[in-house]
Formats: sequence, C-alpha cells, structure tokens
Amino acid sequence: MGAVSAAAMSAGVGLPQRARAALTTADADRLKSELTPIGAERAGNADGSIPAWTGENLPLEGSGPWGILPDYFASDAKIVSINASNMEQYKDKLTPGTQAMMQKYPDFRIDVYPTHRTAIATQEVYDNAYKNVTGAVPAAGGSRFGVSGVYGAIPFPIPDPNDPLEAGAQIIQNHSFRWFGPYQTRNLCIYTMIDGQLVLATGDRVTQSCPYYFPGGDAASFDSGPHRGQLRNFLGPVFAPPQSKGQIYMELNTTNQLENPVKIWEYLVGQGRVRRAPELQYDTPETQANDLINYDESYGWYGSQDRYDWKSLGKKEMYIPYNNNKLWNATQFEAHGNHFINPDLVRWELHRVWVVDATLHPGERNVLPHRVFYVDEDTWTIAATDSYDAQGNLLRVVHIFNENRPDIPAVSMGTPAFYNFQTGNYVTVQAPWNSPPYNQPYLLTPIPDSTFNPQQMAAAGQY
Repeated sequence: MGAVSAAAMSAGVGLPQRARAALTTADADRLKSELTPIGAERAGNADGSIPAWTGENLPLEGSGPWGILPDYFASDAKIVSINASNMEQYKDKLTPGTQAMMQKYPDFRIDVYPTHRTAIATQEVYDNAYKNVTGAVPAAGGSRFGVSGVYGAIPFPIPDPNDPLEAGAQIIQNHSFRWFGPYQTRNLCIYTMIDGQLVLATGDRVTQSCPYYFPGGDAASFDSGPHRGQLRNFLGPVFAPPQSKGQIYMELNTTNQLENPVKIWEYLVGQGRVRRAPELQYDTPETQANDLINYDESYGWYGSQDRYDWKSLGKKEMYIPYNNNKLWNATQFEAHGNHFINPDLVRWELHRVWVVDATLHPGERNVLPHRVFYVDEDTWTIAATDSYDAQGNLLRVVHIFNENRPDIPAVSMGTPAFYNFQTGNYVTVQAPWNSPPYNQPYLLTPIPDSTFNPQQMAAAGQY
C-alpha cells in the first residue's frame, strides 16, 4: 500500500524499459483451449488428485442479500491429516512455513480434502482477460512498477515466458488485480491473539469500489477517462472497539503506482480533521492490527512492488487452504486457538501454485528482506507466504483462507492469518465471521464515486 520509493520516483521516465515477451493472438487463444479463461491450466494433474477446471458455478443458497454462505463440501471425506508425526511423507507438497508450524506446535495439523476447482468469474471478465494478453504494457522499469493497456481482468493471464523477474512481478500484480466483483460492502474485523488472549483490534464497515472492474469499460476509456488508473477504492469507518469508534480510513489504489501513487487519508477520533497519511505503506506497522504486521503484508501482499525483485520459480503442486466456507460459518471465538486457527475448521486441498521469490532490489530496504509467495493458479490470489530476515530466519508465516461466493461469482479472499515466529502471537485480518455484527448482509450494489471523497470524511466522523 503506498507510493513508490523516492529512488524510483527520482528516476521517473528515466527508468529502463524492460523488454516484454511479445504475446500474440495465438497466445491469447490458449485461454480458450488448454488454459482457463484467466490463465490456469485447464487440465487436471496426472493422477487425478487435481481435477480439470470446468467453470461450473456453485448453487446460491437462500435468498439475498446474503451474509455467510454454506459449506458446499461438508459431505467430503477427509483424505489425510498431516502433522509433525507424518510431515516427512508429504513435505514436497507443504510450504516451509507450514512445515515450521508443525515443528513448532505439535497440535498443529492440516486436514486435506478432495480438490474442487471452484474459481470462476463473469463472461465479461473472461473476455477482458483475453484482450489483456496482448494489450498489457508494463510501466517504465518493468511490471513491478505497474501496468497500463489493461482492463477488467487480471493484467497478465500468461506471465512473461522468457523473463523470470518480469513473470514474478506480473504474478504478484495479478494478485493485486484479483477479481472479487466491482462493488462490495460488508462488516469485517481484525483480531489479534496475544499471549492466549483474543483481542478485537478493529471492526469496520468496509466499502470497496473497483473502477477497474466496472461493467462495460475497456482499456482505452479507462486509461483516459474519469476513473483513470483507479484500481480499487476503499473506505473503512470503524465501529469497534469503543476507543476507536469513529475513525475512518480511505485509500485510493492505482494500477500504475509510479506515475499515480496510492493516496491514503485517515480521520482520527478527537482531532476532528482529515489528514493525508503517506507513511501508511511499505513496512510501516499497521495501526489497525495493533502494529503486529506491516502495511505491505495485508492480504499476503498489498501495495507498490517497487522495492523488491520478484522471481518466478514456476509452478508446483502444494496443499493450500481452499473452499473454506466452513471456517466462516464459525464464530471468531470458535476459530481462534491460542497459537493458530482451529484446524477442525480449516479445509486444505491440493492445487497448483505459482512460487514467487521476492528479494530486495539493490538500494532498497524493508524489515522483511526476503519473502516467498505461493499464488493459486485459478484465482491468482496468494494462498501462503513465508517471510525471512536478513540472516535467513523465518519470521512470519501467512495462511490465507478463501470463501466461496457464487453470488459475485468468485472464490474471494476471506482473511490471512499472520503467525509471528518470534513471539508466538498471530493476527487475522479483514475476516467475515458468522457472528454479530460481522454477519450482516453482504451488499454487491453500486457505490457512488462521491463515497470516496476525503472532504466528506470529517462530516462522517465522530468526535
């Protein structure tokens, strides 16, 4: 979250342009044959443990507006439970962070179930992804700075086949551009587990508008029109805990953060005024999470990618959390154990993931100088992250639990759980727990542009 670094900005248009592999209509046509409409492998794996993608939507239960939707796969039989006692047998399909969790906590385990490839989007998203294959133009200096010439779908359905550094940056850009509908409004919360005590850090009514995904648009009108460069707008009025009630956060996220840096405002209780908050980015501790994670860790990765070099290590079959509506049908008290999310509520499946290794670009700094990301091929959403210090010690393990939303339709990010290996504490961010007040209606209705106006924040605040 935030603007590019001063070093990059000072270079401006002088940044060298990385050559991008020339993708053609023939490449785009692969999205209609061996690849899914947004670039995953359509076929299953050799032994059938990963099935073929079919594009079928799940049934929408009940009548709208909808809060938490049911566990669609409750009748599935568990394939295996993996913990420290049998981890060696499965370690080639476990991230190093997941293995470390098993070694650190003897009662941590993952329950593996049959794989269901439930990720879908609208036909308009599929059509836009096809156009983006040949239309995407990385920013000066490469894809880690941004992209133009794209609209209404992930920008790089086929990552650069010739340059692992470009491909890695493009895969993470796809995560930032992930599909979860053009509008959404719902109650979400951040919980911290500190020394066995569950604490509500923030509860807010989150409103998000994604101009990049507005129906009926195209790349040309987006790059030149009134929503130019607006990837995602976010407004979060805080209603809990009592000492934070009335705070408001607003972010305007962009598609090219080199030429159009992210803008952030906050309204603090007692001050009665709105102020720009350019410091809320990169490795600044996130105040809404009681400073236990950094801003660029939100959602696995959040914000400008300019401080890292991103290298694609290719794809791998791995166990990751998936189709986790069972978790969201629990309460926050049922879900949070002393050191990790309750394994009884978490479903793991075998999926193909892109592995991206991120190291600091020369001259840049971050308290997490080395990170490894595991990105689900079907949704382009980060499913797990391992973060290391300069000495190679594992500092943070992130597991991200998704949610089946056939009403969007999408498999949408539910929340990341951030496990701190130094302290044993952990944080869950932006979770839709099935207990009041978080199980309020999930609205997918259009949101006026005027909602995201910092001049109106003070009038809406409480002090």
